[in-house]
Amino acid sequence: MANAKIIQAKQQEVDAIAAKLRESSSTVVADYRGLNVAQVTLLRKQLREAGIEFQVLKNSLVSRAAASADLNDLDAVLTGPTAVAFSSDVIAPAKILSDFAKKNDALKIKGAIVEGRFVDAAQVKALADLPSREGLLSMLLSVLQAPVRNFALAVKAVSEKNEASA
Repeated sequence: MANAKIIQAKQQEVDAIAAKLRESSSTVVADYRGLNVAQVTLLRKQLREAGIEFQVLKNSLVSRAAASADLNDLDAVLTGPTAVAFSSDVIAPAKILSDFAKKNDALKIKGAIVEGRFVDAAQVKALADLPSREGLLSMLLSVLQAPVRNFALAVKAVSEKNEASA
């Protein structure tokens, strides 16, 4: 029979993982098998700089935490070695892990939970191809400025024409 202290410690770990699953906007699950220490260190550094928490976790603990957080679809990808990236940004973990996977064939993205919904590896890669939040805001700002800019140019052209004819 398992020791009560061990069971309590594991339950606390499951509760902590479940809390991260609930709080994260994006949780990406990946298979890191085949990466050497230098590659994993580089990946962790890139993720840490983006404010993403990256952990290697036991599948059984993640499975119990996912069930506790009502994210049972995650069980389908919890096979083999599992690394999990938790983030408040929806696109950043998918983008960083996808870019790293392109350069390092050993890293395989298994799937993700994005805003409470399970997405498969193909959808994670599609999400990674989207521009960042700043890029999207820049595009929106450009679209919003275009009518005002065009109006100003038209007024300037009419003004210059009137000055030239006078």
